[in-house]
Amino acid sequence: MKDFKGQLAFITGGASGAGFGQAKLFGRAGAKIVIADVRPEAIEKALAELKAEGIEAHGITLDIMDRDAYAKAADEVEAVFGQAPTILSNTAGVNSFGPIEKTTYDDFDWIIGVNLNGVINGCVTFIPRMIASGKPGHIVTVTSMGGFQGSALAGPYSAAKAGAINLMEGYRQGLAKYNIGVSVVAPANIKSNIAEASKLRPAQFGTSGYVENADSIASLQSIHQHGMEPEQLAAAILKGIEDDAMYIIPYPECRDMLEQHFADIVNSVPAVDTDPEGVRIRTEALANWAAGRAKVFADGNKQ
Repeated sequence: MKDFKGQLAFITGGASGAGFGQAKLFGRAGAKIVIADVRPEAIEKALAELKAEGIEAHGITLDIMDRDAYAKAADEVEAVFGQAPTILSNTAGVNSFGPIEKTTYDDFDWIIGVNLNGVINGCVTFIPRMIASGKPGHIVTVTSMGGFQGSALAGPYSAAKAGAINLMEGYRQGLAKYNIGVSVVAPANIKSNIAEASKLRPAQFGTSGYVENADSIASLQSIHQHGMEPEQLAAAILKGIEDDAMYIIPYPECRDMLEQHFADIVNSVPAVDTDPEGVRIRTEALANWAAGRAKVFADGNKQ
């Protein structure tokens, strides 16, 4: 996607932080914007800023964990703009920190519910509509550097982000034939209000094993205030869409960590000459399956 003029971007978490950064930059580049956010007052403020710049924008209050609400949001987008989005940006996210051994079911259900299931809901809701439109499109999912390795203090968050990264790799393979690109954004730190995410935690997920109070929020804010500016990250995302990049990681300080992490994984794999016959048998079996069965599964047939 080289031209944002006339595109329609649906951005979750679009009323602040990384989502609002995209809304501004995509809008300035000529796209129409739909902000989806769980906070109606934040939506109104964001819309006012966008419209003051002459950006055509619409807001929808949305809990991305609510599939029925997501379907209604998609219907509203088509009713307002007469089309499905050509850009889907799964940006909304929450986090909560605490010892992994004290993580409760509610901690998992809320954090994974937003960070992974919310992405799934966006994709399942909009991808069929994007395909049916016949227009080129792009899907962006904002994950985290935490998705590349586990964390003893942010276990559910890192697990959800890892799942989202893996899911986007699969969608990229599957959607290329429809001319729909897919990109993963993996920020290290963004200047945002994610430190206050616990204030938005629904009552039904109220049992937590973590300590969350004014002091813990202030501690996190001391980190996030030095994060990358949302518009700087959005500029990298815009270029990543233009370049059809799989990964968008504009954080040079993370390079050494990633190299070491993946080197540890690669170095754990034995050399081919340690089991040549096993390698041959398994490789041939996989190739035969791919040649004879892959199309059956891709077409959804069962035999």
